[in-house]
Amino acid sequence: MSEQNEQKNNKPQQNVNELLKIRRDKLKELQESGRDPFQIMKYDVTHHSSDIKDCFEELEGKNVSIAGRIMSKRVMGKASFCHIQDLKGTIQCYIARDSIGEEDYKLFKKMDIGDIIGLSGEVFRTKMGEISVHASSITLLSKSLQILPEKYHGLTNTDMRYRQRYVDLIMNEDVKDTFIKRSKIISAIRRYLDDQGFMEVETPMLVSNAGGATARPFETHFNALDEDLRLRISLELYLKRLIVGGLERVYEIGRVFRNEGLDTRHNPEFTLMELYQAYTDYHGMMDLTENLYRYVAQQVLGTTKTIYNGIEMDLGKPFERITMVEAVKKYTGVDFKEIKTIEEAQRIADEKGVQYEKHHKKGDILNLFFETFVEEHLIQPTFLMDHPVEISPLTKRKPDDPDYVERFEFFMNGWEMANAYSELNDPIDQRERFKAQEELLALGDEEANRTDEDFLNALEIGMPPTGGIGFGIDRMCMLLTDSPAIRDVLLFPTMKSLDK
Repeated sequence: MSEQNEQKNNKPQQNVNELLKIRRDKLKELQESGRDPFQIMKYDVTHHSSDIKDCFEELEGKNVSIAGRIMSKRVMGKASFCHIQDLKGTIQCYIARDSIGEEDYKLFKKMDIGDIIGLSGEVFRTKMGEISVHASSITLLSKSLQILPEKYHGLTNTDMRYRQRYVDLIMNEDVKDTFIKRSKIISAIRRYLDDQGFMEVETPMLVSNAGGATARPFETHFNALDEDLRLRISLELYLKRLIVGGLERVYEIGRVFRNEGLDTRHNPEFTLMELYQAYTDYHGMMDLTENLYRYVAQQVLGTTKTIYNGIEMDLGKPFERITMVEAVKKYTGVDFKEIKTIEEAQRIADEKGVQYEKHHKKGDILNLFFETFVEEHLIQPTFLMDHPVEISPLTKRKPDDPDYVERFEFFMNGWEMANAYSELNDPIDQRERFKAQEELLALGDEEANRTDEDFLNALEIGMPPTGGIGFGIDRMCMLLTDSPAIRDVLLFPTMKSLDK
């Protein structure tokens, strides 16, 4: 009896536990008869579902072998239909007693939705026009002991989708497509950078000094050395050491960890890509970013236009370039070039209702104006340039305006997508910047950088003029797959324990 017929005939008092027991009883029967599916070691697959559909004219009348999960099943006496789902989609299969033999047909009739099977047979088109496989043999490869969500409603509980991503991937085709695209995005990034002469490297995740970004780190204790360590919050400082060592173009794609909140754009562990290129500056990084985004979109989407939440963003057009001061003036009318003192900055912040802290300087308040009034307007691809020195401890000052640095943030959809610098390579200036960060740390700023003496030593050895950038891979994936939350592009996002 098929699972659908079982459920029709169930009395109201029959609960899920009884259905689960039926599945275990079927497994026990198979094992006792010498047909334990879990003893099967391999199955030779020749084609996937979409291969057969895309190449039907070539494959019609030929034998293929497929494998996948039974997603639907319709038993009609001596012949039956089922749909098999594999990596690339689903395909209908026709199962006839006279084709596979009476004993195997009886076994097929006892199979459940969710079971994984291997099937060999001839490719044909039904009278209704559906491309199908006429089975000549069928093998149960794995017995599903759980019950999948009902077909037409799928797995819709958001919390359960994230906790049981394996079920989500089975039941929701668009979810599988998102993660296939994510893989293609990362592959395209690697291809582009490799073709530009960059070398992919790996740097430590457990570090004694978690620097390179403004974030609170996770801390742990390493028993073997009896030392406290931190999970990295950035890839920057080690990659710069490699530039010092003469590796002129390096990049890393890896997880970083920040002990911060959860929301639609933040997860405590996420994927960051950082690259550093000797003998260029932040203008070179802008050109690289523009070309990289354009290349990845074309490779993955087949177009340089992407639609997110109904809004089209065009990566094919030149990206806007605007300074932070210009952007704040554009959206607030306040010109920070005319503001000379901290007191003036505080007064205008009070007038505009911008909240600041006592230790904030003019540059900090400028950044608060940007975050409050400007950020949400940067929908189309935009380079936000020339940040105040107070919020950029690792960046070269602008030679003609030392209150500002050669830095940009790349924005789309009102989100920061990347952060780039003309890297600071002056060890004396860098020590002073670290000193200022230490003062913030003493005032209780847990996100401030600590002085990294080994990094300073590397700079004293000598680092060439360098451009560097960090890309948020997860946000890039969100935009290119039209995913509403970062959890939708992380296979296993951080979730609160059910035991709490």
